[in-house]
Amino acid sequence: MELLDVIGWVGSALLVWSLLQSRLLRLRALNLVGCLVLIGFNAAVGVWPMVGLNVVLAVINVWYLWRMLATRHDDKVYQVVEVRTDDAFLLHVLRAHHEDIRRFNPGFGTDHLARPGAAAFLIVHVDEVAGVVVFHTAGDGVAQVDLDYVVERYRDLTPGEFVFRRSGYFTDRGCRVVLTPPGMRAPYYGRLGFHRSGDSYRLELA
Repeated sequence: MELLDVIGWVGSALLVWSLLQSRLLRLRALNLVGCLVLIGFNAAVGVWPMVGLNVVLAVINVWYLWRMLATRHDDKVYQVVEVRTDDAFLLHVLRAHHEDIRRFNPGFGTDHLARPGAAAFLIVHVDEVAGVVVFHTAGDGVAQVDLDYVVERYRDLTPGEFVFRRSGYFTDRGCRVVLTPPGMRAPYYGRLGFHRSGDSYRLELA
């Protein structure tokens, strides 16, 4: 098999692999790379209709990637909706993602919702739930986060940050410090002003 054939197969494999991704950002990025590889391959063998098709697909992917990255921190795109800790829809979301939640927040259970001072928030993208944050007041002005979960398709975009960017959610409950669960996988808190505190992250509120 010649090198050119290998390049063509690699490009095709990348396109197929991209369609198997659940995360939107990763899907678009892999699809774009596959399109770029196939543009070069089809140009080399002179299959111009396929060059045109992959150019169009690459432009579409660039457009969606730009929109995702440009709006990932935009309050107009993601909304935080506070719900009661016994809200039926909240409980449905937790049940639907139970196994995935255990992977990333193994210490969380629905009993956390019954703790004194517990509060729950849904992070919503248009009309789709992108994540859930649950915390409770732990005394001494500390808000202990029990759950910070993002559904897989939005995981590369970290929408949970919208809860932590609004200190009023915590200060209105008399909290001056936010403490995250210990040992969370793939934490992103360093970008939000949190600092390491043992196995957790700590945010001092103004």
